Amino acid sequence: MYLKRKIDEFLINWKKQTDRKPLIIKGARQTGKTYSILHFIENNYKNKIYINFALEPKYKRITDDGYTCTDIIKNISRISPNYTFEPKQTVIVFDELQEHPDIATSLKSFCLDGSFDVICSGSLLGLHYKKIHSNSVGYKTDYELHSFDFEEFLWAKGYDENFIDEIYKSMKFLKPFSNAMMELCANLFIDFCILGGMPAVIEQYIETGTFSKTLEIQNQIALDYEEDIRKYAESLDQAKIISMFRNIPSQLAKENKKFQFNKISKNSRSRDFQGCKEWLSDAGVINICYCLNFPELPLKGNYDESKFKLYYADTGLLIAALDDEAQEDLRANKNLGVYKGALYENFIAEALVKQQFKLYYYTKENSTLEEDFFIRTADKLIPLEVKSNTHKSKSLSTLIKSASYPEIKYGIKLFAGNIGYSNNIYSFPYFCAFLLKRFLVNL
Repeated sequence: MYLKRKIDEFLINWKKQTDRKPLIIKGARQTGKTYSILHFIENNYKNKIYINFALEPKYKRITDDGYTCTDIIKNISRISPNYTFEPKQTVIVFDELQEHPDIATSLKSFCLDGSFDVICSGSLLGLHYKKIHSNSVGYKTDYELHSFDFEEFLWAKGYDENFIDEIYKSMKFLKPFSNAMMELCANLFIDFCILGGMPAVIEQYIETGTFSKTLEIQNQIALDYEEDIRKYAESLDQAKIISMFRNIPSQLAKENKKFQFNKISKNSRSRDFQGCKEWLSDAGVINICYCLNFPELPLKGNYDESKFKLYYADTGLLIAALDDEAQEDLRANKNLGVYKGALYENFIAEALVKQQFKLYYYTKENSTLEEDFFIRTADKLIPLEVKSNTHKSKSLSTLIKSASYPEIKYGIKLFAGNIGYSNNIYSFPYFCAFLLKRFLVNL
């Protein structure tokens, strides 16, 4: 069973380009990179050359004689003489690129030659990306594959574009959802939060129609992440990276969700964990949200690197990491507020990243003014508040009304209620988060 992904359309459009460059697809472990690539190749190429550097390390020798297209093809054919290299009809896949990043040096030659399409894929590429980029700058196309987003989950459940357009049009025209639509989408949203978007979990759920064994799969993925840390984190303290990763759920459960090192252990200091959060971010398993120095544009460079919140890149994995009591409450009562709103926040952070937004928040010293996230359009800064209740958004109102923040004209509130608009605040149900970028573009 193959479930439709957004990368499918990207790959088709990439192949349509007459001057297409070698493609590098990166993403965290088990987000479906190889599966999507092979599905695409099956219907679009006569000949496939598939090389997995992790499963078949013998292929690391293909660069021994140099990095030209001719050298690489000659050495592949020497190892596997049954492969057919037919120009314009053949795609070469270099999988598990992190095991042999040097192959990226050959991409310039493949690009200039133009006889064969090349697709590279791998996890943990963020850790090697500077080297890969310097070896192929200007001669490659990049794509980052995340786990399923909510829209892809809806596709997997059988909902089509008309259903998604109905949600969007309600947002665009500020038309509240019917009670039936609210209940349907809220239940789909809770299911997606519990499952997360890892393909193996989604496939198990779709095939069985139940949550059976999904927690087992999630726990195994978390263990696999920790195994990757032990395997690839060579220059850092592996135990500290694992401790930081495991500590995220309890840190998010605090009222103040800013990550605090002394909560890991009493005497822990930030300098002891130098590079750990960056390692996890580069591996694609967490998202970092930095605290703005001041809520104004530009956002890049306008933040304090020492103040940040950490979120799991997949909310399903975060829920799987909760204690048994919290999980039981959540699964039985569908209560994501069980962790002081942290699960809602994590889901929104995940949705924003999957729409290619960077994550920023703001807390004003010696004040109650604080905002969960900020996103931007070409000339506007938009505060975004995630409410685990239906209380008023005091910080949003302050940011909009105060002359101190001239680039903030309106804000967005995500909560359990219906669509609304009042005092320059757009209110949307949580499940609308996946359409925020589309909404802002057409606002």
